[in-house]
Amino acid sequence: MEIEQTAAALQIAVGRLVRRLRQTHVPGELTLSEASVLSRLDRGGPATPGELAGDERVKPQAMGATLQTMEQRDLVRRSPDPGDGRRVLITITEEGRRLLTDRRTLKTHALAEAIGHLSDDERRALVEAARLLDKLAEEL
Repeated sequence: MEIEQTAAALQIAVGRLVRRLRQTHVPGELTLSEASVLSRLDRGGPATPGELAGDERVKPQAMGATLQTMEQRDLVRRSPDPGDGRRVLITITEEGRRLLTDRRTLKTHALAEAIGHLSDDERRALVEAARLLDKLAEEL
């Protein structure tokens, strides 16, 4: 299969998977952007709005709107940077962490159930595919 065909097939398959996972409803559902920001803060700790915008590849104004909504929902908190009082750091709150965990648990359970219907060889192939998809994401 040529590279362009592989790219198209991968885009379709990943798109279908993402749509199906989105259909798994979680009370208090997060937008993809909110979930991504919470995941980043949970994994990497506090960050500036500019760093978050860069990580998400969005304009600072768009990230500002997202963070404002998240702050109103008590998912994140703003605080002065102890190293530079002119900067603001964004941290995940306990409510944000709880909602992120609930979302991960439900979606992971749904995905694990589907993976359970695959053969051992197919599950091993998925482990390698997950590694390669992560590598591809870094290249984009």
